[in-house]
Amino acid sequence: MKRVALHNLGCKVNSYELDAIGQKLREKGFLVVPFDEKADIYIVNTCSVTNIADRKSRQMLHQAKKRNPEAVVVAAGCYVQTAAKQVLADAAVDLVVGNNRKKDMAEILEEYLSKRSGEDGTDKTLGGRTVIDIGGEAVYEEMQLTDTTGHTRACIKIQDGCNQFCSYCIIPYARGRVRSRRKEDIIREVQGLVRKGFKEIVLTGIHISSYGLDFDGRNNPAPGEPFPCGRLLELLRELDCLEGLVRIRLGSLEPRIITPEFAAGLREIEKLCHHFHLSLQSGCDETLVRMNRHYTTGEYLEKTELLREMFDRPAITTDVIVGFPGETEEEFERTRRFLERVNFYEMHVFQYSKREGTVAAGRKDQVPEAVKKRRSEILLELAGRQSGEFRRSYIGKNVEVLFEERKEIDGVVCQVGYTGEYIRTAKKTEEDLSGRICAGRLAGGAEDSGSSDNRPPNNLLWLE
Repeated sequence: MKRVALHNLGCKVNSYELDAIGQKLREKGFLVVPFDEKADIYIVNTCSVTNIADRKSRQMLHQAKKRNPEAVVVAAGCYVQTAAKQVLADAAVDLVVGNNRKKDMAEILEEYLSKRSGEDGTDKTLGGRTVIDIGGEAVYEEMQLTDTTGHTRACIKIQDGCNQFCSYCIIPYARGRVRSRRKEDIIREVQGLVRKGFKEIVLTGIHISSYGLDFDGRNNPAPGEPFPCGRLLELLRELDCLEGLVRIRLGSLEPRIITPEFAAGLREIEKLCHHFHLSLQSGCDETLVRMNRHYTTGEYLEKTELLREMFDRPAITTDVIVGFPGETEEEFERTRRFLERVNFYEMHVFQYSKREGTVAAGRKDQVPEAVKKRRSEILLELAGRQSGEFRRSYIGKNVEVLFEERKEIDGVVCQVGYTGEYIRTAKKTEEDLSGRICAGRLAGGAEDSGSSDNRPPNNLLWLE
């Protein structure tokens, strides 16, 4: 029995795909072991969203080969697609698999291993390095999960690819054009996971607001025009009817999909978590134009106000890039003031990372690294303050918490989980509540710097 170790870098889509790969390998008779153990095969599902992600991908590939020089090291994922020449030149890598063939990983490995050692013991694959491109793919590459690494929440991939081509982003080149998954396949997968005891699903993808565009033969909406929401609402309504499913959480949304029609449709979904991630990237209109983001800050603000009209204290989170080429001090200050005005629950702050092959990488007005770092620190301080204010606004409120794990906080045994708004919550009890929904009243916060999701300390509320 071949021992195979898996390691994931990057987004929830990558995580979903690696879970599906591991499941298929087990079905084929492979023994999946932890990545820090000696294995016959190492698979690294790489990421390329930033230069740091590229570097981490290379590091993990080299760690694998160092752990067992005789092992087959497989590079898969987005770094493979965006840096094929570098990956092929890397002596640590034996096999390269593109994004569109991850679903076939088990069969690719079986064929590779059968050819690797001929009767005379020689390698019959001429190095075995194969790059399988995504360029010609026009349909969704189906993968099915029957289980996943968590015990309460499962990510469900509903689409792949992106047609947006923001000027800073390499992902459309790594993932290709929008390809949506058939609703029937999504429903079947969710039903299977619910039977396994999963209570919450997170709908994820590279650009889930584009779900169904390819089904309807549509292109991207013109700048300022809304994204069609009918296909996504139809999917949500059917999921809402599934017996045993308790929560539906949405992944990152394009601001332009938030229309009165869509928001009203969301309000009708009883199982929907009132947690909305609207990607912003900049709070300055001039910077948004350079980023090729097709909305204004005024339009974005209208979307957040619409959600707050439709839902009671929804959690609104976002992404922000600091130090984008050409960003002046005045433009950064406009962004800071806009973020203060919107008042998010959480902000993910990124320093601009130059990605070769994108429009922004060719600009001459790059911002110095020290300036990016300073601006990032300013926004991180603001993010922490706003997050604390949002959580404190829930003290005294009655909520439902889906518990996930046992932790010890200040010497006290607790169960830790999340509300529908994704507020991290603890209950003092030795009873195993994993996978259970418990109702109660939220009390003051607790310090817990050892959170598994790398959140800052002092981010917990107690459930009474």
